Amino acid sequence: MSRIDNRAPDELRAIKITPGFQSFAEGSVLIEQGQTRVICSVSMEDRVPAFLRNSGTGWVTAEYAMLPRATSTRTPRESATKISGRSQEIQRLVGRSLRAVTDMSALGERNFVVDCDVLQADAGTRTAAITGGYVALFMAFNRLLQLGVIKKMPLKSQVAAVSVSMYKGEILLDPSFEEDCNADSDFNLVMNSNGEFIEIQGTAEKRAYSRGTIDSVLSLADKGIRQIFEIQAAAVASL
Repeated sequence: MSRIDNRAPDELRAIKITPGFQSFAEGSVLIEQGQTRVICSVSMEDRVPAFLRNSGTGWVTAEYAMLPRATSTRTPRESATKISGRSQEIQRLVGRSLRAVTDMSALGERNFVVDCDVLQADAGTRTAAITGGYVALFMAFNRLLQLGVIKKMPLKSQVAAVSVSMYKGEILLDPSFEEDCNADSDFNLVMNSNGEFIEIQGTAEKRAYSRGTIDSVLSLADKGIRQIFEIQAAAVASL
């Protein structure tokens, strides 16, 4: 099957990560994956959620939002008191993924908020937010390490994510908008650089899938995420 953008079934969209996209955040990047563009920025707060007070450990959380014209038609702007169920689900996924590779005891009683703001959406915004969020978090931690605020790098490994779709009977890596919207089955997968999966989301949009499909999806995601790790490493090396 020929894909809309002429990619091979196991080929990622072009990915570009621009570190330091915002001047004032402790760490920030613009991640571009195909036509999807997401700003990820990290802010440090000298406090932690109530359940961690006096524990000596910190926390990492995320917030996610889409600008009104990130999509082909205007999406109403969300407020801090009225967040859509989709945005809540995505920001929880991003937070879980980043916490899974962070040593909270190395943070002290500090909270790190990773804001993920979608400038333009062409599928895969949640996975791009995780991939870019990791680099922004690395930047923030590295800056604090150099300043002596923290004593060691809290990140235990890299983390990145990718989507996979079953589209017209074929399993496709990193689907574009049309492939994602018309998929028979849709998957989002998060993995660390030790080769361990952190989260696997799989939904039968139009048709149920087999155990064999899951195995193929895992293998394809593993291949794609390992390529993304190289892109992250190159972005970090440029700092």
